[in-house]
Amino acid sequence: MEKESWHPAFYGAIKLELEAYRDSLEFITEYQLNKEPLIMDLLIIKKPADLVITKNIATIFKKENIVEYKSPEDYVSIADFYKVYGYAYLYISLNNIPVTDVTITFVETRHPRDVLKHLSTVRGYSVEETSSGIYRISGDIIPIQIIESKKLPEAEDIWLKNLSNDLNSRRLRGIFEESMKRGKDPDVETYLYTVLQANPEIVKEIKEMSKLTLEEVLEDWITEWKTEGLQKGRQEEKLETARKFKLMGLSVEQIAAGTDLSIEVIENLK
Repeated sequence: MEKESWHPAFYGAIKLELEAYRDSLEFITEYQLNKEPLIMDLLIIKKPADLVITKNIATIFKKENIVEYKSPEDYVSIADFYKVYGYAYLYISLNNIPVTDVTITFVETRHPRDVLKHLSTVRGYSVEETSSGIYRISGDIIPIQIIESKKLPEAEDIWLKNLSNDLNSRRLRGIFEESMKRGKDPDVETYLYTVLQANPEIVKEIKEMSKLTLEEVLEDWITEWKTEGLQKGRQEEKLETARKFKLMGLSVEQIAAGTDLSIEVIENLK
């Protein structure tokens, strides 16, 4: 998969992880630094000063939080660190923000060995794994953390941990079960679409080994969405949903039942 296709799923995943605080936080997926076409391809999460977040991935957060995400095929390089670090100071300067109100977070799937070694030996920073998969970098005026998503505890960070291209059947089922609890949610839809595209072999394996189980999960999901009124939506929404269900492996009949589209229309979808 292209690197860019992971980012919308990541934005959805981190909003789902911080669901308890979503009404208080502001999520900005792109930020134009000035009038020229210089845009940070980063996530900025704005937090009220008096809001205390106890979620493991966000205990570091202050008022302005800059987050850099790397897809499973990519990693945080030393150059990436300095690029984001530089963006942070440019963001501070252009918006007249106190440097003490800003944090930087990197999220990647792999272990950040090279960048952690560089920060420790070259920059002289202190590196501590404060909890599983979360490395706190101390020694700079800006608090910094690097999150190794594959090491996060699944019970606490199911969305970030499973934003991956190497899922097994147990983890995939767990995602569907968690998704069903949320009904119609655009963030969940985007997340599932990305994860299923990234794990075609395990999806095929589950369908072959326990087709009924997977289809039952998906059918329950469709029923949940219908209850929320998806079938009353615009034609474009129905067609887009049908395409995604088709990629997930649902039968034409199941898709027709979930979207109120005709079988002929669904069969002709690309």
